[in-house]
Amino acid sequence: MRTKICGITNYEDAMVAIEAGADALGFVFYEKSPRYINVEDAKKLIAKLPPFVEKVALFVNENERTIDSICKEVGATLAQIHFEASAELYENLTTPHIKVIRAKSKEDILQYSDEYRLVDAYCEAYGGVGKRINIEWFDDVDCSKIILAGGLDDTNVAELKQYGFYGVDVSSGVEALKGKKDPVKVKKFIANAK
Repeated sequence: MRTKICGITNYEDAMVAIEAGADALGFVFYEKSPRYINVEDAKKLIAKLPPFVEKVALFVNENERTIDSICKEVGATLAQIHFEASAELYENLTTPHIKVIRAKSKEDILQYSDEYRLVDAYCEAYGGVGKRINIEWFDDVDCSKIILAGGLDDTNVAELKQYGFYGVDVSSGVEALKGKKDPVKVKKFIANAK
C-alpha cells in the first residue's frame, strides 16, 4: 500500500517520513487545524524536499481560485478536497486533485467508485481526530482506488493489506503531539503498511 503522512509542519518530520519510504506528504491549509501550516512556511519547506514525493495540499471550504493559487505558490502536486465541494469546483480546478469522502455509512464509500478517492470516517471536525471507520464496510468492495484514512496507526495498518487498498493516510496516529510527528511511529507505520 502506498503511504501518505499528513499534517506535516516542519522539515525534520518531512524528511523522517521520506527516508522511511512515504509516497506522499500532506500539508494542511485549514486554519482551524492544529496541524495548519501557512503558505510562506509551506513554500520554504516544500522547496527543500527531494523529488519523486507527492506534495499534497489539504483544503477545507475554499474556492477553486484559492486552491489553485496556493498549490501553485507552494509547489504542491495534488490538492486534497476535504469538504463537500460542488461539481463546478472540481471542473474549474486546474490542479490535479483527489476527493475526500467523509463516510457515515457503507453506501458513502461507494461514491466516486470510478475515481481514486480518499475515504475517512465522518466527524464534525475536519481530519486528524483519529476516528476509525468501520472496516467491515469494505468487505466485498473493490478497494483498489481507495486511500483509507481515519484512526490508523502502526498497530492496525498491517491488517488492512487483505483489502487491497491503493493507499493509507495517517496524521494523528503517528504524532508525538499535535503537529509534531513521532519518528519511531512514522517508521513503523510505513514499514507495516508496505
